[in-house]
Amino acid sequence: MTATSVVAEKATYLNGLNVQAALDTIGALKADKSLAKFQFRARNTWIDGGENRSTIRDFYGAGREDTSRATSFEFTNGEPPVLLGNNEGANPVEFLLHALAGCVTTTFVLHAMARGIAIRELSTELKGDIDLQGLLGLDANVQAGYEQINIQMRVKADCSDEALDDLLRYTQHHSPVCNTVCRPVPVVIERVTA
Repeated sequence: MTATSVVAEKATYLNGLNVQAALDTIGALKADKSLAKFQFRARNTWIDGGENRSTIRDFYGAGREDTSRATSFEFTNGEPPVLLGNNEGANPVEFLLHALAGCVTTTFVLHAMARGIAIRELSTELKGDIDLQGLLGLDANVQAGYEQINIQMRVKADCSDEALDDLLRYTQHHSPVCNTVCRPVPVVIERVTA
């Protein structure tokens, strides 16, 4: 083994991400845009009351069905007692905040890596305001979902405040979950027979 091949085998990481693997992925997507088409899936089963369980395992991406997951991820959805539950798990609107936080964080870190910005610390706090009159159909003028979601990110990174602010704006427009929440997305609900 030569010194050159040893260096070539050693991956360069920034913010915990393999820079060369990211460049290779971008190159592959530019060469074949069909590889960018993904389909993620979740399955849910009602248990009792406000409790239900979602499982996530398989998905389609990079031109094929993914087989990397040996077992499913399980998430129990529940409700607090004030919403007729027994705290079986976080409720779905809380899981939405979790998904939004995770996606914004990952997108921020990914694009920081692409810009050569080293992140030393990153934490996020989300608050979502909701009026239950919409859910319960008590006021036709009240939407059933969140009225507003505030995300506060605390970041320490090796760059200027201006670079961080620019990265934050870019993240808001390129985070898939944030983008999904911020624009109307068609959702089709249909009944199927067992």
